[in-house]
Parts: sequence; C-alpha cells; structure tokens
Amino acid sequence: MPDEEDLSRYPGTWAERTPDKAAIVMGRTGQTVTYAELDATANRLSRFFRSVGLQQGDHIAFCMENRAEFLPIMWGAHYAGLYYTAISSRLTAEELAYIVEDSGSRVLLASRYKAQQLGEIEGPLSKLDRRLSVGGAIDGFEPFEEAIRDFPNEPLADRIESQPMLYSSGTTGRPKGVKPGFLGAPLGRGEGLTNLVQLLFGADENSVYLSPAPLYHAAPMRYCAQFHRLGSTVVVMDRFDAEEALRLIEHHRVTHSQWVPTMFVRMLKLPDETRGLYDVSSLSCAVHAAAPCPIPIKERMIEWFGPIVHEYYAGTEGNGFVYCNSADWMTHKGTVGKPINCEVHIVSESGEELPPGEEGTVYFGASGLQTFEYHNDPDKTAASFLDNGWSTLGDIGRLDDDGFLYLTDRKANMIITGGVNVYPQETENVLTLHPKVQDVAVFGIPNEDFGEEVKAVVQPVDMAEAGGDLEAELIAYCREHLADVKCPRSVDFRAELPRHPTGKLYKRLLKDEYWKGHDSRLL
Repeated sequence: MPDEEDLSRYPGTWAERTPDKAAIVMGRTGQTVTYAELDATANRLSRFFRSVGLQQGDHIAFCMENRAEFLPIMWGAHYAGLYYTAISSRLTAEELAYIVEDSGSRVLLASRYKAQQLGEIEGPLSKLDRRLSVGGAIDGFEPFEEAIRDFPNEPLADRIESQPMLYSSGTTGRPKGVKPGFLGAPLGRGEGLTNLVQLLFGADENSVYLSPAPLYHAAPMRYCAQFHRLGSTVVVMDRFDAEEALRLIEHHRVTHSQWVPTMFVRMLKLPDETRGLYDVSSLSCAVHAAAPCPIPIKERMIEWFGPIVHEYYAGTEGNGFVYCNSADWMTHKGTVGKPINCEVHIVSESGEELPPGEEGTVYFGASGLQTFEYHNDPDKTAASFLDNGWSTLGDIGRLDDDGFLYLTDRKANMIITGGVNVYPQETENVLTLHPKVQDVAVFGIPNEDFGEEVKAVVQPVDMAEAGGDLEAELIAYCREHLADVKCPRSVDFRAELPRHPTGKLYKRLLKDEYWKGHDSRLL
C-alpha cells in the first residue's frame, strides 16, 4: 500500500517525470497525448472553471464520443475539485437536457458530434454559466481551445480529490445520478480503486491499458484514470470492433484490458484464422465485468488468453467490490468471486438473511466503504439500504459454502409465468452459445393464462436464416439445456438489438413494443 503521505498518484507527477511519454493513444488514428500535454490541458481547464466562479463541490458536465480531449477534460474537472458528469453521447436531446438540468451542472462541454441534439434544447442550455464546444463549432458554444488558451499551465493551489457523478443508463425509466460522498483529500492521494488496480491486476508505469468501451461509462472512465495515476499508457478505441481490438493488443503490446462478455462473444465468433493472425501474448491481465459471462464463453477465453482473466462485480455506487481470478473461477465456475473490501449478504423479500445455497437480493455491508445517494431521488436511495446500513444494487444471487457469490439476474428483469419465477439471464446464456445466434434478449411478454410468457428476440448471425425453422431450432436447443418453463414459447428476429456500447441491453425498448396497451409491473 502507498505511504499515507504519498501525493504522487495523478498525471502531474508523470508530466514531471516522463513528460514525453504517451498518456493517451487513440487506437484507430494513432493520435497521441503526452503526459505533459494532458497535465497542461487539465491545469488550464481547472483555472477556467475557477474564473467562471466554480468552487470545490460545484458541478459540470461533458458529452462527447471517445476522443483525445475526453480524459484531459475529466482531469481538468478533477483538478478543480468539481463533481463531474460524463453524459452518454448516444442520448437524445430530451435525455441530454434532463441530465444537464437534473445534475445542476453550471458548465457543459460537448463535441460537434452532438450539435444537432444540442440545437434542439436551447432553453435548458441558456441556464448554464458557460458552454464549450470540442472538435468543431456548435451554435451558442465557445470553442474549447480558445476558452482555455490564455490560462497558465500552473496548477491551482488548493487541489483536492473530487468525484464523478455518473448516471444510470436509463434502462428502467429516467436515469438517476449516483452521487458519491466527496473525497476531499489532497490531489494525488488517490483512491481505493488505485490500490485494487495495483494489487489485483499488477498495474504500474510500464503497463499499457486498452479501453475498448465508451469512456462516459463508469468503469472505462475510472479505470483509465487509475492507469493515469500510475503513469501507464492508455489506448482508447473510438468504437469496439473485435478484430481491431486484437490488432491494437499486438501493435501496442497491451498488458491490461477490460471487457464485457458481449465483446468476448464477438471476438470468439471471429473465424479461427482471423484470431490466429494476432499475437495477444503481451496481455498479463484481461478484466471483465458489467454482466454475467456464460460459463462456456469464459472457459474459451481462459483457454485462449491463458489464466489471466479476472472478473469483478461492483457498481457505480462504490458500495462493494467482489473479485475472482481465473484459478478460483475454474474451481467455482459461474461465480463472480468473493468480497475483498466488504461483506456480502443474501437477503429474502421479508428482510431475513439467507444461508448459503438460497437465492435472494445481494446486499453489501461493511464500515468504511464509499457512501452514496441517488441525486434528487431520496426514495430510491432509501430503497437501496436496509436499516442496518447494508446496501444493494438490486441484483439476485446466492453464496456457496466457500463464500463465492453467484449472480442470477437483475431483480427488475425477473419473469413471473404461472407463479414461477424465471430469470432470463439463464436462458440468454444458453441461446448465446448457439452458433446461429449473434445476440439475444429474453424477457416476459403478456400472456392471458399465465400473466407472462418467456419471449426471445434474436439477432441471427445470418438474417437470411430468420424464420420458422430457425425459431423451432432455437426453442428445441433451449429445451435441451433448461426446464421447459425457462424456455421461450416464441422467437422473433431482428437485424440488430438495441444494445448499449458497454454491453448493456436496452430491454425496455423491446419490452415496450410487446407491452403496449397492457398494464404491467415490468419497467
């Protein structure tokens, strides 16, 4: 563990030690930002925020695709001691306006990519103190580079560790801002995640980290920040492409990476000869999270990458961290690991703690963990905590006799058909393995006799094969592996499913089509 007085863990340290080292490399174009450039931009931006009147604990937001300015802007807000919200660049104008207003942001930075949506929400934007455009002109916005150009590179005198306030992806109604307790320690003291990245994953200044997901999502942004604290090079993909990811690993001799299971599936579905073209032996650590990984998929990834595949279960809320390495997973297949900075409790609907083997809601408990609240939603905050202080992300799971946690599903996705609870993740895991399935969503739809029935919507590998024969084949395949009640009664086909770039499926968009005109307990 670092010395308590060590204040070196932030990009400014590496700007002094290794100013010309690449802090950021954009994978597709090769555009590079050195540590000296990153730190200088962040310092100038932090002084701009002060000039606008923002003080520690105030709020700003930024909305842009993966681009070279993203992480320097994040660090500029961090240097200024602000809460900062990275907004998904895929949101509509209405959704974007809601988050800007709900977060209480006083400054918005946005890229030219969002110009059309921003032009539709002039009213809410007029309440902001300043608006900056990145990478091109936007009506009513000042160019980012011009706005910060005349501020000196020297750091602010009172820099502290601040926090992001990120929003849920909005798969169940309006997104909610997860507002963590303010850190307030001197800048460079780091945070608990920095220690985890060092101790669990072996990261240091010689590491090269590949980030294939959108940076506005919690894990990509926060892990890129940790590797910057440690002086590593971060390689950013502007969008995920399975073969391009392998090329970048070979070209940059990537040592660390983080994925979601959907990315594993897409890499594994590349032809063998394509995967064989690329040398991935530089990888010492491949981390995955965000969704349960089907057992056969993870087995194949460990066979391909080696026993370097790590998994964790955690949330933006920062209320717990569960971890598993390859060796433990191979002896407890399907687990997401054991808690390493918290306790895990399985709790029944009546609030009783359940013994190993029984399924219930997963709660984290322990003292000293990060506190959080859902911004402007005290009811949701209260519903996430028990009277004894335990908190939940709303997932269903069980513990085994060795203390390993197994996730079943999100509580909100549960299907109740004829009084039987069906967790669609299990059905999705089976259908994902079928060679003709590219992507799949399973959820409940109305059924007059049973309340709900199980529906699968599939993106086939070849859309030309979509139809009754493939539907029958998939239902039969599912019934070979699962009880009949867990299998879809029907399958629909789509050319593409509404999936977030981070891997999260927007099931609500599909469910809404089938539940239109019905009253439903499902969101």
